[in-house]
This record gives sequence, C-alpha cells and structure tokens, in this order.
Amino acid sequence: MSLEEKINRRAFLSTSAGVLAGVLTSGKKVLGLQPGQSRQDQKSLIQRTLGKTGYKIPIVAMGVMNADNPELVYRAYELGIRHFDTAANYQRGRNEEMVGKVIEELKARDKVVIATKIFIPPQQRNQLSAEKIKEIHLRTIDDCLRRLRTDYVDILYTHNVPDVDWVKNPALIETLQEIKAQKKARFIGLSTHQNMNEVIRAAMEMKIYEVILATFNYSFYDYPEYLETLKKAASQGIGLIAMKTQCQQPWYRENNPPEIKKFYEGQLLNTALLKWVLRHEFITCAVPGFTTFDQLNEDITVAYNLEYTPEEKKFLEDRLVKTQMAAVCRLCSQCLPSCPKGVDIPNVLRAHMYATAYGNLYEARETLDSLSPERSIQVCVDCQSCLARCVRGVNIRRRVEELKVLFA
Repeated sequence: MSLEEKINRRAFLSTSAGVLAGVLTSGKKVLGLQPGQSRQDQKSLIQRTLGKTGYKIPIVAMGVMNADNPELVYRAYELGIRHFDTAANYQRGRNEEMVGKVIEELKARDKVVIATKIFIPPQQRNQLSAEKIKEIHLRTIDDCLRRLRTDYVDILYTHNVPDVDWVKNPALIETLQEIKAQKKARFIGLSTHQNMNEVIRAAMEMKIYEVILATFNYSFYDYPEYLETLKKAASQGIGLIAMKTQCQQPWYRENNPPEIKKFYEGQLLNTALLKWVLRHEFITCAVPGFTTFDQLNEDITVAYNLEYTPEEKKFLEDRLVKTQMAAVCRLCSQCLPSCPKGVDIPNVLRAHMYATAYGNLYEARETLDSLSPERSIQVCVDCQSCLARCVRGVNIRRRVEELKVLFA
C-alpha cells in the first residue's frame, strides 16, 4: 500500500469513527483535512517553544505509551502533531518500534520531536555502582535508537523520578551528559509522577535538566505551591510537558449523583480538562495518551482554541466537580504512614490507574514489579481490612481490592 493510499485510509477511518472531532467554538469549522481542502486552508495549531531547546511545537502532542495502532500515529502526524513521547520499556520496546517505523515511512524525522525514556526501578538505583548505571544507560540508548530507526532522540528522560537523590545522582548526571555529548540525545530531562514539587525544585538547582515531563491536571487547582514551582522552572528555561492531563482514573465513576454523571458523557470531560492544563502558559504542550481516532479527534480540537465553551466553563466551576477532584490520586505520599505494613500506596494506585483507566495491564504489571516485594501488592493479600487512608479522600481500599483481583 502506497503512502498516499495509507493517508486516504486513515482519513476514512478517522471520520468513520465519529465526527471528525471537533468542531471549533463557532460550531462551524471541522478540524482535519476535508475533501478538496488543502492544509493551507486550515486554521493553524497553537504552538509554543519548549524552553531553551528552541523547539517550537503544537501544544497537543501524542503520548504513545498505550497506543498499538500505527495508523493512529500516522493520523496524528497528518493532523499536525509533531511531538511523540515513548519509552524504552513501553510494550517491551514495541512502542518505540512502531513510532520509528511510522516516522521513517513518512520521511519526517527532521519534522518531529521524539522523546524516549530510560527506566531503572527505584528500588535498584541505590544498589547500583556508577559503572553499572552508565552501562545500563549506554546500552539502552543504543537499543532505543535502533528501534526508533534514528541516530538521535530529541529528548532523553531518566524515567519516573520520585526522589531528590536520583535527580542529583552523580553517575546519572555524568552518563546523561555523555550521551548528549555523543549526540545520541539533543536534550536531557526527567519524568516525574510522585513528589513532583520537590523533584522539580531539585532539578532547577542542578541546572542540567532541560526538559521535564510532569503530572499536571485539574486536581492540582488547589495546590498553588506546585503551580508556582512549575512557573519558576519555566522561567529558568526548562521546557515543561504535561502528562496525566485528563484525570483518567475511576474517580469520576465512583458514587456520583446523576447531576454529576451527565458531565462525563461525550467529550466535555476531556476537552475541558485538557484546556485547563494548557491555559497555563508555562506548560509547552501536553501528551494525552489517546488510543482511538475519536480520542485523537477530541484532543486535537484543543490545539486550535483554548477558549472554554460555556459548557466547559460550567463544568470546571461546578462545586461538585471540584469536590470529586479530591478523589484523584496526586501521588503526594501523605498516605504512606497510614499503612502499617509499609506498602508503597502511591505507586500501587498508579498501577491501578494503568490497569483500570488506561486498560494497560502490561504497564500496571511493570509498575508493580518495579517495587520491592515487601512494598508491593502481594503484601496486601492477607489484609482483611485496608487501613491506609488518603488525606484527600481517595478510596484506597477499593483500588487495592481491585488490584488484588488482577495481580496479587
């Protein structure tokens, strides 16, 4: 099948999966190429510059982690997405292989920004010698480049940083800088899901991390300290990319009255939450993890217009919606002292999110396996009643019980 035939097939699949998402606020202009329409006829996607890297990219990118359909990557590119975020461990390397193949077929390597990540489980980090840390990274980056079919990645992250010690680890810093000096990565950074405020402050002190991929969503609306940290990082020239932007957790299905459930029908939830993130101008772009054409089409509308519709504004201002946001796990770790057995509750709940919200059982398993056995879900098997408590009201017991069914 020729590239032109593939493009036509993607356009058909995309429009037949639902209306080509997104009508702009006027309700008249439909996004995406229509029959007889040239790309010059389209309204431009909003772009921002990624810190001191100089890369200017659309504000909506693609978090590829959960995607396994190369047609979706093709279509994302066709609709104007230019940043693709993957990792060495996503789908055991198959995710990178998919991205690499698509970008090669499109002959678009010089037109896209590719980010990948190298992950060493946190429980192993303090046990590894400096030589071993270097060996793992140098071997892994070569494997990444082979799978991605490229000589370099634009951004290389050290993946899943929950503590300040790893941010400042001398062997890690030296190795990342060596990879950059070898021109296998143009810029280096870190990704963080947990203790983000402390991790990002430490990264600012080190002055070598050029891009940070961090969890940021509407559940942080009442966390001004974190917003201020992000703003300061951006002012230093660090490029900020947001993940976990649309609160894809079971919180919106739990104990909701009928007047709240109506908000989660259609695309209102996703577009409102994504706009909230991107209206913070210190965020360069978001990497929503869409896995269907409908989700892509919803998300791409936000890249054209960040103004709230009346319905979106009402949704975000609703008192009950804000109350429900308290049920989103922010991985703040304040629950840790409440578990008498010392289970790593934040990362157990992150595994639950991957399994139940993303439908990514592999990533859930990988997250659990990255924990030491005495801190993972196996410890919960014999507990008759979960004593762990969240200061914000997250139903820890329910999530643990569901995860035990799947993995314990």
